[in-house]
This record gives sequence, structure tokens and C-alpha cells, in this order.
Amino acid sequence: MDDLEQKVKKIIAEQLGKNEADIKNEASFIEDLGADSLDTVELVMALEDAFKVQIPDEQQENLRTVKQATLFSRRSTSSRPTSRPDV
Repeated sequence: MDDLEQKVKKIIAEQLGKNEADIKNEASFIEDLGADSLDTVELVMALEDAFKVQIPDEQQENLRTVKQATLFSRRSTSSRPTSRPDV
């Protein structure tokens, strides 16, 4: 497990009151982890804050599993422009 995946799982565990070790990549937020609609909104907000990204509404609907959240976070952070020092 890399740092980003671990960070996503930690956020999910904190938001849903679960043990981080019990959170599997294939787990569905609603069916497997017991999240309700408010939990999923709060989870999206926590991911946005942690990774400094905006998750569009249409993409929020597609974040149903731990793996999907991890992949989205990875794509979002890797597509951000890196800051360069002034020359």
C-alpha cells in the first residue's frame, strides 16, 4: 500500500468511524462500510480538503468504493501543475 492509498483509507476510517485495517479496496461506502448519503457527502468534502481538489458533482456520484476514491485522488493529484521556483 502506498502513501496515497493509506491516506485515503485513513480519511475513510475517520469519517465513517471504522478501523483502518478493516477497509478494503473493494469495499463499497454504502453497502460494505455502512455509509449513508450524508456520510458520503462528508467523505467527499474530507477528500477534497485533504488533497486540495474539487470533485465535480457528476464525479462524486461515481465514487462508490475505496478503490474508486483512491484512483480519483491519484489522478487529481498527479494532474495538478507542480509549482516551480521563481528564476
